[in-house]
Amino acid sequence: MKEGMGWIVEADVRGYFDSIDRTRLREVLRQRVNDGRIVRLIGQWLRAGVIEAGVLNHPDTGVVPGGTISPVLANIFLPQVLDAWCEQEVQPRLKGRSFLIRFADDCVIGCALEADARKIMAGLPKRFARYGLTIHPTKTALMAFGKPAGRPGANPRNGTFDFLGFTHYWTTSRRGFWVIKRRTARKRFRRTKKSRWRWCRAHRHAPLKDQYPMLCLKLRGHFPYYGIQGNFRLLEEVRHAAEKAWRYWWSRRSSTSAIGWGKFQQLLETYVLPTPSIVHNI
Repeated sequence: MKEGMGWIVEADVRGYFDSIDRTRLREVLRQRVNDGRIVRLIGQWLRAGVIEAGVLNHPDTGVVPGGTISPVLANIFLPQVLDAWCEQEVQPRLKGRSFLIRFADDCVIGCALEADARKIMAGLPKRFARYGLTIHPTKTALMAFGKPAGRPGANPRNGTFDFLGFTHYWTTSRRGFWVIKRRTARKRFRRTKKSRWRWCRAHRHAPLKDQYPMLCLKLRGHFPYYGIQGNFRLLEEVRHAAEKAWRYWWSRRSSTSAIGWGKFQQLLETYVLPTPSIVHNI
């Protein structure tokens, strides 16, 4: 995220994978792929259908839900809809600096000037409509993301927004300069803790030798993604929440299996859970 950008356009496509126009998708594929055999193979993949409640359906739009090629096709289609449009038509007409960050159907567009951001916000629905897509009404918003007001009477600005599971916010560094940092979004944080709680409850009767490696895998899957500079405290809280849920439900395997924290800490010396670490320094 570039510093100095004062306005953020956060956009999300409604039902992106289900609403892709296959005719336009094939047109984009022909521009990128010259091998007719690959294009025909992709066409067969799209016509394969999907089984829902034991019934085989052949939808006319979208890509096959759960298909291994679906994310690839979606990432071929949307760059033509959004990325190329921003680079070739939008950015040359803007008066200030701007940038685009997109992951699948989620994107943020940063602008230095409010007028530029409002122009993009007004043009997004029209651009997506040309390709048979619609933007999500509640997940698409224009917000201020400049440095917080530093003097009395200055215009207040919204200093946070969520993107890809992180909350991006302004704060001061140890030297007193304004910097952008990131932490796990509250919804993702709560969802992670609830997921560990439900898993420990569902597998409380499994042998300890089976519970331990699976719990380690879940933590190792969480730490590398969220292990970003400034987010270490929340990583530790996720580990502590996993320990708490593990001990709580393990103690309720029977009326005589209660385990105090002292005994549990001794067990953790043998069954050591992964330690969080910072992987990304941005």
